[in-house]
Amino acid sequence: MNILTKWLRHYLPTLTATDRQLADDLTLRGIAVEGVHELGAQNGSLFEMDITTNRVDAMNHYGIAREAGTIYNLPLTALQDVTPNLRHSERSEARQPFPIQIEAKDLCGRFTAQVLRNVTIAPSKGQIAEYFTLLNQKQISNAVDASNFTLLGMGHPTHAFDLDKLEGGIIVRLAGKGEKLRLLDGTECTLETDDLVIADHKRVLALAGVMGGWDSMITAETKNILVESAWFAPAAVRRSSRRHGLHTDASHRFERGADIDAAPIANALVSNLILEAGGHAEGTLIDVLIPEIAAKTANRPAIELSVRQVQRHLGTTIAPEGITSQIVSQYLTSLGCQLSPKTSDAFDVKLPSWRLDLEREIDLIEEVARVYGYNRFANTLPTALPVKAHPTAAKEAAVRTRLLALGYSEAVSSTFASESDAVLTAADKKTVPMENPLSEEASILRPSLVPGMLAMLAHNLNRDVKNVRLFEQGQIFTGTVPADANFTSDVHEAPQLSLGVIGDFNDARLYPAEDAPIFELKGVVESLLSLFTPTGGATALTFIAEAPAWLEPGRSGTAVVNNQPIAHFGELAATQLEARKFRQPVYLAQLDLAQLYELPLRRVTAREISRYQAVERDFSFVFPNSVHWYSIAAAIQTLAIAELQSLTPIEVWRNEKKYPGVYSHLIRTTFQSHDRTLRDEELTRWSTQIIDALTKLGGTLRA
Repeated sequence: MNILTKWLRHYLPTLTATDRQLADDLTLRGIAVEGVHELGAQNGSLFEMDITTNRVDAMNHYGIAREAGTIYNLPLTALQDVTPNLRHSERSEARQPFPIQIEAKDLCGRFTAQVLRNVTIAPSKGQIAEYFTLLNQKQISNAVDASNFTLLGMGHPTHAFDLDKLEGGIIVRLAGKGEKLRLLDGTECTLETDDLVIADHKRVLALAGVMGGWDSMITAETKNILVESAWFAPAAVRRSSRRHGLHTDASHRFERGADIDAAPIANALVSNLILEAGGHAEGTLIDVLIPEIAAKTANRPAIELSVRQVQRHLGTTIAPEGITSQIVSQYLTSLGCQLSPKTSDAFDVKLPSWRLDLEREIDLIEEVARVYGYNRFANTLPTALPVKAHPTAAKEAAVRTRLLALGYSEAVSSTFASESDAVLTAADKKTVPMENPLSEEASILRPSLVPGMLAMLAHNLNRDVKNVRLFEQGQIFTGTVPADANFTSDVHEAPQLSLGVIGDFNDARLYPAEDAPIFELKGVVESLLSLFTPTGGATALTFIAEAPAWLEPGRSGTAVVNNQPIAHFGELAATQLEARKFRQPVYLAQLDLAQLYELPLRRVTAREISRYQAVERDFSFVFPNSVHWYSIAAAIQTLAIAELQSLTPIEVWRNEKKYPGVYSHLIRTTFQSHDRTLRDEELTRWSTQIIDALTKLGGTLRA
């Protein structure tokens, strides 16, 4: 937002700091000034400011002036003293008060109204015209500009209705299903039953806290006005704003928590600015306040603040006197708090109505530190505390190190997914929808890392990166969220690993190029599983030709450990390739890290290299197509031959036309002892055991 230093100095007439110094000091106190533009000697500067969402009180000139006054310990001129003719110079008695009724008492905590008669609608003059010109703010008419001036000046939204267009009184209520409202921008919206509206006895006049209606707007012919200033619940305004796609200056403030005590002052300010062009007020200000809402905002219980706690949390300052009781009292009083001494070391602090972000003692301590200046504290290191590693940290590091060694790059994707992606990858598990999603493409907490991996692969392809190997370790979410406050959430969070491969591959000794990435992913899965010790022994890992719907049937598989699926891998389904507009095959793997981390890490041991000769033996077998390598390896490893150092598939040969249903497999074994030279009779015995084991699998030893 833009702030005029000339306007700030109107509230702080004794401010002597230069605009540049003021910008630096505000920024150091968390009120960030991102740009300073000089407007001339008589006009000061324009600040481009970035105000955090919790500081709605600083989203206006008076709020910034309050911060500056606190920093420099300067008196802040009260709004009543700087507002021209805040007390109505002309006022007629009302025959009866204008009827105001609040039906939605939990959503509208305060509603003020002032009737103005015989007003003159004209262009703005004087201070409003001057400041709006410097801000490049559009000027419409004195009535509309008065509302905008009040919003920019003190930060509270107001609205003016053409009184002659109202039917009866004002009712603040929830909309009826399907009610229509034509807004000030000319668009028409259809209301829902939880939309908070301002209505008369006949129709809806405005979407409360968001935008006024066309049918009651101020025009050049307007003679009588009803000025409204109210307080609306942040959740109600946010809900209507998001639903109808309307983000206005008013909704921006109300969504973040407006000042309930500012409504009467804002109403009086707007009324008097309008009356400067002519007219008079009828009756006194009508002010309807809901005590229950006031108790939660302006009348919150006081917070006990201990000066000793302030000193303990903030530590040593550069100045020798440190943070004293006087400094604490000065800063908090300047910010609007009311301090009552409780003991020699503590205060009861009544919170200002405009600071709903202050809730606990630590919030007040943070305010003291912020105003004092973080740059004025001594640089000290915190006391070293013992660090306890996360239970799975070593396992995560082992998986990451292995994947990096295999040539994969780590990536991070969004935690959210679209509903279609969630349904595809969540299988039979329930998904967790977001209450306020950023978009339809990010409406679900991801039940899988696969959608994010596909997005990252597409991102690389779109930038002509043809060969990509990525992995991501992250959390996935499944379960349910409550439909209302009477039910508890049942959301489960679990770690998962996703792998993605795209690129060009060459023929290998055991498989053609088009199958290479599938076997690569299978090998990566085996390599990762080799880091852990299966509880079921050497035969705990198996593979089956089944996979989820997002993988292509016949070109995918599932790794099973202890009879539980732990990983899926293979080629992305053709339907998904087409839907996502991929022009080349994409290969994916997904590992259940929660299940994997239940296994202990394999203990790595090192021993001296054997001084004795290694001996190789090759076995050439014919197997049925139903016999896979993992069955062959498991059968040989079950023999538990201690001297068997390696087992390697050398060659696979098939000729389905001549030898249907079978294939030839050349297997190489390597034997070696660490304490002796192997004898022929030992090698013969082990070879016989291997032949017998493979024969039981259905294999036939080739001559």
